[in-house]
Amino acid sequence: MGTPVTVRVWVTSVWDTILIAADGAWTVARLKETALIGATGKTIDPDDYLVKFRGAEVFDEGRSLADLEVPNGAPMIVLPRRRQPAT
Repeated sequence: MGTPVTVRVWVTSVWDTILIAADGAWTVARLKETALIGATGKTIDPDDYLVKFRGAEVFDEGRSLADLEVPNGAPMIVLPRRRQPAT
C-alpha cells in the first residue's frame, strides 16, 4: 500500500472534475477508469481515452502514481484519444 493522495481529475468529454482519494500504488489506468465511471456514471472503454499529467500524455498507464511522483491535490486530465467533431 502506498501513500494516500487526492487527485483532481478533469474529464473533458463531460466537463466535470472528479476528486479521487487514491493510493500511491494505484496505476494511472485505474485512476483513469475510476474517473470515467465517476464522471459519466457508466463504464466506458478506457482505451478510447488518454491521461495527461503536467501537460504531457502518460504513455505507460501501468505506472503507479508514486512512480510519477503525483503530489496530493495534483490535477490530471482524462480526454478522448481522438478529436471530437465540433457541433
